[in-house]
Order: sequence, then C-alpha cells, then structure tokens
Amino acid sequence: MKFSCPKCKSKIGIQKTFNKKMHVSCENCGIEDLLEFSKNADEVFLEFLSRFDKGLVTESGLSEGLKGEGIVRGENEIKEMIGDNKPDKITEKILYSKKDYISQYKVLSNPEPKMGCKVEDLGLDESIIKHLKELKIDQFYKFQQDSIEEIIFGENVVIEAPTASGKTEAFLIPVIQRIKKDGSDGNVFAIFVYPTKALARDQYPKIQEFAEIIRIKTKVFDGDTKLEERREIIDNPPHILITNFDVLHYHMWHQTKFSSLLASTRILVTDEAHVYSGIFGTNVHYIIKRLKRICTNKLQFVAASATLDDAQGFCQKLFGEKMQKIQGSGKKGRTDFAMLFPSLRTQRALMVELTKKLTQKNHKTMVFNNSHLNSELLAIQAKKQKVNIKVHRAGLMANYRTSVERQFKDDSLQAISCTPTLELGIDVGNVDCVISSTIPVNRLIQRIGRAARKGQRGYAFLVLGNDPISQYYKNHPDDYFEDIEKIYIDPKNPFVEEFQVLAMACDMPISKHELKEHKEVIEYHIINENLKEFNNRIIPNFDKINSMLNDYSIRGIGKSIDIFLDGKKVGDRVLPIALEELYKDAIYFLAGIRYKVKEFNYPKNNYAKLERIPRDYPYYTKSLTEEWPTIETVFERRNANGIEVAFCKLHIEKKVYGYVNIELGQEITQGEKVQLDTTLEYDFVTKGIVFHAPRPLKIIEESEDEEYTEASGYHATEHIVIEGSNMITGGVSQDLGGISLGTSGLIFIYDGAIGGSGASKALYDRFEKALERSMFIVKECPCKNESGCPRCTFSYRCGNNNEYLHKYSALEILERINSGEKTELIDPIEGDKPLV
Repeated sequence: MKFSCPKCKSKIGIQKTFNKKMHVSCENCGIEDLLEFSKNADEVFLEFLSRFDKGLVTESGLSEGLKGEGIVRGENEIKEMIGDNKPDKITEKILYSKKDYISQYKVLSNPEPKMGCKVEDLGLDESIIKHLKELKIDQFYKFQQDSIEEIIFGENVVIEAPTASGKTEAFLIPVIQRIKKDGSDGNVFAIFVYPTKALARDQYPKIQEFAEIIRIKTKVFDGDTKLEERREIIDNPPHILITNFDVLHYHMWHQTKFSSLLASTRILVTDEAHVYSGIFGTNVHYIIKRLKRICTNKLQFVAASATLDDAQGFCQKLFGEKMQKIQGSGKKGRTDFAMLFPSLRTQRALMVELTKKLTQKNHKTMVFNNSHLNSELLAIQAKKQKVNIKVHRAGLMANYRTSVERQFKDDSLQAISCTPTLELGIDVGNVDCVISSTIPVNRLIQRIGRAARKGQRGYAFLVLGNDPISQYYKNHPDDYFEDIEKIYIDPKNPFVEEFQVLAMACDMPISKHELKEHKEVIEYHIINENLKEFNNRIIPNFDKINSMLNDYSIRGIGKSIDIFLDGKKVGDRVLPIALEELYKDAIYFLAGIRYKVKEFNYPKNNYAKLERIPRDYPYYTKSLTEEWPTIETVFERRNANGIEVAFCKLHIEKKVYGYVNIELGQEITQGEKVQLDTTLEYDFVTKGIVFHAPRPLKIIEESEDEEYTEASGYHATEHIVIEGSNMITGGVSQDLGGISLGTSGLIFIYDGAIGGSGASKALYDRFEKALERSMFIVKECPCKNESGCPRCTFSYRCGNNNEYLHKYSALEILERINSGEKTELIDPIEGDKPLV
C-alpha cells in the first residue's frame, strides 16, 4: 500500500531500522519521524499522522535523534571525514543521503610506483630490448627489475602485487631470457599455470604476442584444446606451455603422451597463487610434489599473488620450497572509497540502489556478492529497477559466463552481479565502480584494482551487511584495514593424501627409498590391494583404483549433484551443500531465474530436475538441518584464556529434515515448517575444534526456563564465534559448520570440506582474538531482543531457523571466557539436543 505525505502529498517511505525502530520519511519535502517498531505499516502511518497533526513532525530536528541512535552520521562528522578531499557529486550525494550510516570515507590513491633501471641495463637479449622499445617501455618498475634479476639468477620467487600492476611482464621477461639462453626447440622449458581455463585463455594473447616476436613458441593445453592442436603440441612441443593443475593431474596419472613432455620443464610459474587455499590448494601442493618427481631437472618456482597476510610463508608451504618475496605496487590512480552500513534498509537494497545510481551515470559497475544465492537475488531485484545487469558465478555454464564477460567488455552490459570468480585477472575492459559485500581488506583491494585501471576516477563501496562482523566494523572501521586475509592449506588432510599417493604411483612407480613421509598411507594401500609390490617397486593396481581416481575432483572432495532443466544439464552442486539446496520442492536460483526442484534423486543417481515457476512467485526456501559430532582423534589441545580447546578429527552425521519458505525481498519466514517425506542423510569425516563454554549462572538464576536459557546461550555463542571471527581467520566462516550440544557447554566448530580444509585450524590458532571480538559484537549490538538479531546472534546458515538463541546468556558466557574463567573438556552426554 502507498502512503501519502500529509504535507506535500508525495509518497511516504516506511523503513525498519537496524535497531528495530520505524523510520518514516518523505523524500520530496524532507519531513521525517522515528517511531516504535510495529509489523503493521498501517498502524505506523496512523501514529505518524497523529504526531504530524500535533506538530511533532518537522523537516529538521530528527537528524540528531537518528545520530544518537547510531542510524546516520551527523553532517559535521561527515565533513570532518571528507576533510580536504573533494568527492564528486555522486559520492557526495551518497555520503549525505541520511539513508545509511557512513562508517568510513577515504580516498585511496596509489603513489607513483618506484621506478627501476632502463630496459637495456639488465643484460637482456637484444630481441627482448628491441620489442620492449617497440611497446614504448623504456624503464622497468623497481619490483619488475628485482623479479627479472632474481628469476634469471634461478631463485624461487613470490611476486606480491595488485591487479593490473605489471606482474605478468615481471615473470614473462626473465622466463623468455632464460629460454633464449638455456632452452632448446622441441622441449617444454616453462609451464604457466592459471587457476581457470577462462583466465589462461584471457592471458594467452598477451603472452603469445610478446613471445612470438622473440621467436619463442607458446601454446595453451587445456580441456578446450582441439584434437589437432593437441597433436601439434605433442609433435612440436612449445617452449612455454599454458595450462591448469586439473590438466597436469589428469595427464600425469594417466601417463599420456602429453605428460612425457613435462619431464623437461625447468620453471613452473603459478599465477594468482592466492586462489590455491583450502582443499584445492592442498591438492595443488601434491600435484606440484608429483611434478617434481617426474621432472629430470630441479624445478624453479615463480608465484604471482595478490596481497596476503603472509604470501611468502603460504607459498613456501604450497610449493614445499624456500621462496623469496618481491613486493610490487599498483599503478597510480584515485578511488573514492566509502564503507556504508545500511541502518534503514537491507544490505541488498543499498547495493541495488548504488548500482542503479552509478549505471544511470553510465559508470560500468561490478557488484561482488559472497554467495551464489546473493548474486542471483541482487540481479533479480536490480533488473526490476531497470538496471542492465547479468549474473556471473561458478556453477553456470562456461559459455554463458564468457558471453557475460564479452558483453560487459564491449559496453552492451552496464553491470555484473558476480561472486569471487571475477576477482581474478580476467580482462572485462573498463570498470568505473566496484560495489562489494563484506570481505577481507586485501581481497577488497584486489577488487578495487579493477576500478579506474585506465586512470579515470574510480568508485568503491564496501556495503556492510546484516551480520555480526558488519556490526563490529560499523563501530570499529579502522580494524577492517588491519584484518588481512589468512589463507591456508592442509597437506595432512588424510583423504587428499590417500588419493594423491595413489596418483603418485600411477605417475611413476614408487621406489622403496622415497616418500618416507607417506609410509603409513602406502602400507594402507598395499594392505587394501590398491597398490602392489613388484620388482622392489610399488606400482598401482589399476583395475581396482581406476574408477576411484576418475571420480576424484581436486577442487573439492565429494560427489556432485547434476542439475537438469528440460533434459539438459545446466549446472552442478557439490555434496553435502547440495542436500541443503536441492531437496524436492526447494526453490533453486540459476542465472538470475528461480526454479523449483521437481525431482531429487539421492543417493542412488545423484541428480536434480528443475521446473519453471511464475516470475512473480513470492518465495524462496531454506533448509532445516540436524547434525551430530563424534571426536575420533585429538591432534592438539591448549588453553585459550582459561578454557580448554582441542583441534581434532571429527565424524559429522548430517540430516536435512525440512524447510521453511522465505518471502523474497522481505527476508521473513512465512507459514509453517515443511517436513520432507524422506530425511536426507550424509556423514563425513573432517577436522575441527571443540571447547567447553562456562555456564551463564547469573542469567540462568533469573530465568524461568533454565534449560532453554542455557542451551540457547551456547547455541548463540557458537553462531557469534563463527560469524564474528570471520575476518580474523581470513573470511572463512562460510567454510565452517558449528554444533552446540544441549546444556553440556560443548561447542564444535568444524571444516565444511570433507577431510578438513585448514579453516578451523586458522580459527584454533587465533582463538583468543576471535573470542574477544565475539564479546564486543554482542555487547555493542543495540537490539533489545532476548534472542538477539541478525547483527549479533543470528546466522543465515542456521539449521534451526535461528531458534533457541539467547543473546544475554551468550554475552555472559563470552564475558566469563574473556575474564579468564577456567573449563575443561568433557565427553558429550547421550540425549543432548544438537543445535546447528
């Protein structure tokens, strides 16, 4: 229903604020009021009219009230924040809109990068110098000079530099110099590895153009390489081979003709090395180890990475070698940056409005979302406001994603709603603005690196959300810039190790004296007849292990569910997350359109069939789940403040038993919970932490239902620690699951990936900081609800539909932990209700 302004008859807007008040305002004449919360908009409007008639509603005076409530900033505060900077009209309008809380505004400007020597001063081959001069390059940046010198000298190097800073030249020029000096025709000298086929194909023309003029052969070999091109590569190997780790893995263990080309490799260049974290990175660690085994020369390693907490340490673990770090810098440019907290609307509503404002001024805009679902929902809502936008995310078919990139590059598309897939260096042409949901600062800088690449003024907006970490950054914006991402791999993941040791034996027989660090796994495989001893060597039993290795994905352990529409495969989703999104009658999002799951076949054939639904269908769905943890092995234990915490191997039993309907745009649960006809079950082994929380004795004493208050306090604590520690552990909360066991006080937080990804270990190592931040999140949240709100205790991943939560009980638990109260781990009690 539309409400009219009693003063000027324009449309009145009624918004719920983040601290559960109702803000009533007229954009035309500026009158506004702040009222108590009510679900009934009619009641709110009638109270507003009554106050207007009494002369209590004015054009001015409310700003102080909104400021006092922490809903908006005062004009003087914003002026102080702007200082001597001169934001343009678009930015100024956003900063002074009074619709959102401006947590931070600053101008991000890179100084002129440090210059290095002239191109002729490094002793490069004449053909390289000549070509650089043709490209109007007379002088290197300092980091390029350092990289060229070290790589030519044979050192293992990590080049840490932002997008579009000249990283490619920093490794391409010295590799070509090495080939001119030491290479020979018919032998692969260097392998350039990219994380995706799309990025490899995007970079290939740039590399080829440079190399061919100097008579260096380069070729791409990936899943899209045609048969005749493959034959040409095998018959006439290039000096530089461009590929990905999936291809290396497949061809090495199949011992194909292609794999025999790899033996001559002298240098492995890995671009976008920061992508190789978690399960994928752990597999890549082993593939690099396998490549070392089959190469006749000692390999030299070069990695190029975005800014990380410890790029050198991470790459040393990934490559298993000592590495030297060279620090690059971005190109000169100016970007207006604002951190916005949507206090009068949802995060998505703010992101949609920013997209609309910028595209209306013909600014090409990339909107980064943190999940598949959010990228789809944002595109749907932006399209309704006539924004020319499309979705780009993993799980969509490659040809669709390529067409979106092409349309954006040739200016026929104004905006892309994407997930981190577009963080990588794929060239999508000019970008004027980047809008991002909450992510670690180094990844934000990587995204911002896409804006204003051509020297024009850029815009970057970090839009905080309806979640605990956003609540924290609203009040502590400076901490955001300190929380650099920690990425991780876990070479001791037992499942990865088991598969990769089998692959090693397939690449090349294992001699008795090697791979002592994998002795136990090798013995396990021999006992199970996966490997066998022959002529004093260990060889694979292909008949038994062929299908096991063929089914194995290096990008994630576990099978996938194939998704079909009209008999054609349109995507896939990995287990166990697929169970939470593709159960029968679930609403599933694909390329900006919602579909209903009409058939779900699991665990037999692992497929889901979709059907179309009306465009105006008002709901989407969210699953209800239950989990039970069992500790199998304790790896480490220690005290954090006073509480005992253990890092361990866990067995998780997971069940999806029902779902709720959520109204699109309102994000409110509608109707009763729906029980599934058949509960979907899945169990897996992973790694995680367990700690014993202290009892919230004061709150229990005041409570009428002691058991509910205590169990709900532990459940809320589990949510807060996962969501609130997000940036401390490098934005890994989406990789973590959690369970609190009834009134036992036991709280489990575990890696969502089978076998473990390293995410929970990152939390274990920084646990004290996570606990302190969690306490501030609850303390500073202004909501008065017993159960809390999305900005303190709620989690959008909660399998219990955010029930059984007690904010004040959780606050007491966290205060007791941070004051040093001691607890010891106990065994789970039979009959405890698990809350997830």
